[in-house]
Amino acid sequence: MYYKKIEHWYEKMKRVIITGPTGAIGIALIQQMIEEQIEVIAVCNPTSNRISRIPKNPLVRIVKCDLSNLKMLSEIGLPSCDVFYHLGWAGTIGTGRNDTSIQEKNIRYTLDAVEAAHMLGCRRFVGAGSQAEYGRVEGILCPDTPVWPENGYGMAKWCAGMMSRLRCQQLGMEHIWIRVLSIYGPCDGPNTMVMSTINKLLAGETAETTKGEQLWDYLFSKDAGKAFYLAGENGKNGAVYCLGSGQKYPLHEYITKIREATAPEAVIHFGAVPYAENQVMHLCADITSLQEDTGFEPETSFEDGIRQTVNWYKKERVGEKE
Repeated sequence: MYYKKIEHWYEKMKRVIITGPTGAIGIALIQQMIEEQIEVIAVCNPTSNRISRIPKNPLVRIVKCDLSNLKMLSEIGLPSCDVFYHLGWAGTIGTGRNDTSIQEKNIRYTLDAVEAAHMLGCRRFVGAGSQAEYGRVEGILCPDTPVWPENGYGMAKWCAGMMSRLRCQQLGMEHIWIRVLSIYGPCDGPNTMVMSTINKLLAGETAETTKGEQLWDYLFSKDAGKAFYLAGENGKNGAVYCLGSGQKYPLHEYITKIREATAPEAVIHFGAVPYAENQVMHLCADITSLQEDTGFEPETSFEDGIRQTVNWYKKERVGEKE
């Protein structure tokens, strides 16, 4: 099967390599690859307690390798790959986001991933950027919206995207950078708004939140995984894509729907938490170019996605107690 591009013809992906495979997007991407009958090499942190989340399938091979050792991937006898997906990143939450030492290393790890991709024969490198690259923007985020990151995490993501593009050009590889907005779903981190709210409500606690006036764009992880797959298969060389649902709603509406799916009788105190000093009030993606180039379309409503997320989390809690 072949996909026609503006300048070339590309053979369908047969084997990919993924860093950061145990997060919400990573797991969803692996599941999508399995559906497409594409082999996956999942590069995992050797100390991660989430490796068991990776689907057990003959198409999936787990390789334990820290981000600091990505250059070694080409020396352990791995087969050649078509696309390298770099999702791995350290210091994504809390004080780590402004830890300049950690974020500087992330830039280096991204460039190491490019080198490893080249040595493994990849024709394309797909990196996970972030809406944090833009800073605070009042309007809809487009690929060409000026960037002005306000924290170390966003600064490092922007630098990693630009530097990895340059290195890919030098090595003759194609490059795609996907700026991710707000993703939720199974395997999401415990400190996100969605997961922390679900946890509190299931525990019978009162959820205290801001007024929830922020206009937000949430995308289900399964849809995000499909978007990354399609970008690797059909995306345009040199493109920057914004990844979200393309729709925005006040945060209090999302929180209300989380309550409806989790504990309808639970109490939520909107306005109990003040807005952060640099609170982002608008977060919505223009996904037009992603749709036009790759054929991506969000398929999961927030109501359906949050029900699946709550069900997954309940099973996780039972497993932990056992």
